[in-house]
Amino acid sequence: MKKWVKVILVIGLSVPILTACWNQKELTDLAFVMALGIDKGEDDLYHVSFQLVNPGNVSAGQGGGGQGLPIAVYKSTGRTMTEAARNATKEVSRRLYYAHTNVVVVSEEVARERTQFLNLLDSFARDPEFRTTTEILIARDASAEEIVTTLTILDKLPVTKITKEIKSTEAMKGENFSISIDDLIDGIVGSGKEPVLNGYRLIGLKEEANKAENLQKTTTDAFLSADGLAVIKDGALIDWIESKKSRGVIWVLNKAKSTDITLKWKGKKNALSIVPIRSKTKVSTIFKQGKPVINIKIENEGWISEANTAIDLMDPKTIGKIETLTEKAIKKEVQISVKEAKRLKCDIFGFGDVVHKANPDLWKKLERNWNNYFADLEVNVKVESYVRREGVRTNPFWSDMNK
Repeated sequence: MKKWVKVILVIGLSVPILTACWNQKELTDLAFVMALGIDKGEDDLYHVSFQLVNPGNVSAGQGGGGQGLPIAVYKSTGRTMTEAARNATKEVSRRLYYAHTNVVVVSEEVARERTQFLNLLDSFARDPEFRTTTEILIARDASAEEIVTTLTILDKLPVTKITKEIKSTEAMKGENFSISIDDLIDGIVGSGKEPVLNGYRLIGLKEEANKAENLQKTTTDAFLSADGLAVIKDGALIDWIESKKSRGVIWVLNKAKSTDITLKWKGKKNALSIVPIRSKTKVSTIFKQGKPVINIKIENEGWISEANTAIDLMDPKTIGKIETLTEKAIKKEVQISVKEAKRLKCDIFGFGDVVHKANPDLWKKLERNWNNYFADLEVNVKVESYVRREGVRTNPFWSDMNK
């Protein structure tokens, strides 16, 4: 083998070894940013709160972790997010590291300012270290700083409480669902559908929310709670869909996993509780005289989780009546949500995207003025619901008491 061939082989085999640690970062030199809170100050600057984790106070080692607080929050200001982050280095002794950021909280004031809000999204999407799968939400009746500084008694890290709570309410209540920065940007730049974001409140005594004493109690004086959906139009917050009306949005978006449906039976309120176990939503369009008509079809399967009245659950006719009542309840929730979105002239359901796919030529004519057209759109809702089981027992003890 020629000498120059041997040299090339040696160099080629050495390259992977030589480049393995070129960008290493020591853990002791990093400050892990778990959450960001972004407010707008009177000076029109971004007021950014960085929720940093205190690893020694979180880890459950042999000593059970440290005695201090699990988080530390540093604040900074800047005309841009980049400037605010760089200014924070005056206070933080370590390099801010965003690869583990799980939540971004934006105040209502910032979200309503289109330019400020969009500038934020650009900074997140452009930073190679920042994950755009991060959850983004809007603080309601509270500052973003108040949200990220609140301590929680069940989860050591407040950010964990928020992400788990959103997943929990998505799975069990059906009023909120996980929304990432990617989802938000796709909704803003796309056509035929406007995005929504989860709202978050600080409930209770706000001045007690960030005190260490909160962690020593079995109950807390202040806690965080998901509440409502923020409607984003043309890149800014325009209004809210309250929790009681937001469940219909989740049905239409095919995000419903489970919830609770309470029914009246023979004049008795709250007599029956139905819990969906599977649901599927299909949105389609037909055209009448050249105009689109939206058809929503929901298929739902559930079980009876409560029967607080005398009722014969062994009778197929009774089950049929319960299914009909459930269908009417779901249909009403969807119609309320559609009516609310029409009031706002904001297609948060993606009906425009359905029309686009079905008739691209017509969509070209409607696209520019779609949200106004959406306000008068004919929308039909059809629900098919089935009761698959009645729980551990069949007929309730109410039936035996009335004999």
